Amino acid sequence: MSLKLNKCLGGIKTSVFVAALVLPLSVQAKDISVKITNLTNGLYFTPILVSAHSKEVDFYNLGEPASEELQAMAEGGNISELSSIAGAFGADIVENPAEGLLAPGHSATAEINKLQRKNKYLSIVAMLLPTNDGFVGADAIKIPNKAGTYTYYLNGYDAGTEVNNEIINGGGAPNTLGIPAAPGGDGGTGATGVTTIESNQMVHVHRGIVGDDITEGGKSDLDSAIHRWLNPVVKMEVTVSCNKRHHYGKKCR
Repeated sequence: MSLKLNKCLGGIKTSVFVAALVLPLSVQAKDISVKITNLTNGLYFTPILVSAHSKEVDFYNLGEPASEELQAMAEGGNISELSSIAGAFGADIVENPAEGLLAPGHSATAEINKLQRKNKYLSIVAMLLPTNDGFVGADAIKIPNKAGTYTYYLNGYDAGTEVNNEIINGGGAPNTLGIPAAPGGDGGTGATGVTTIESNQMVHVHRGIVGDDITEGGKSDLDSAIHRWLNPVVKMEVTVSCNKRHHYGKKCR
C-alpha cells in the first residue's frame, strides 16, 4: 500500500512539474500599448480608432476604392462604422484614446490588455483636419511576438472620395463637398477652390495641400504656412509585454 501511494505521489509530482514548464507557454498572452504622436505643424486628428484584429479585418488597401465606412471616417471623422466591422470579427478595440482631437505635437496612448490570441494585426485610422478626405492610417501591421518597443512612422493618405477643393464650409458628411473645420482657428474664408476634379479616385498617398496666404478669398481656405505638410504625419510606438512571465525568455505566445 505504501509503495503504491509513493508511486502515485511521484506521478503527481511529475505531472505538476511538467505542467509548470508547459502551461505558461500555452496561456501566455500579450499586452500592447500604442502611443500615437502627431508630427505635423498644423493638422489635427479626429478621434482615433485603434484595433488589434484577425486577418479577416481590412480597413483599406492602397490603389483600391475606399469602402463606404472608410469614406465616412476620411470625410467626417466618423470611426463608428469601421469600429463595428472590426468588432464583428472579435477585435480588441480602443476608440478615441486622445479623448477628442489630437493636436500637433501631442500624443495619445491606447492600452489593450490580454490581447486575444487570434488578434495578431494592428490597424489605426483617423481623419486629418483640415483636409477634405485625408486620413492617417496603419493597415494590418503584424504585432510582434517578442516583448519590446517598436517604432513605426505613418503616412497621410487620401481616400479618393472627395475633390480636394480646400474650402472650409462645415462639410463632413459623405458626398458633401468641403472641409468640416480648421480646429486651430487658423483657416480662411471665401475661397473659390483649388480644384474641381479628383483624378485619382483610389486610396492613395496624400499629396498634401496647396494653400495660400490670403485670409479672405483666394483659392484656398488653408494657410500654406501652417497647414502644409509632408509625410510621415505620425510616430507610432508599440510596446509589447507579456502579462505572465516564464523562464523561456521574453517571447509571448
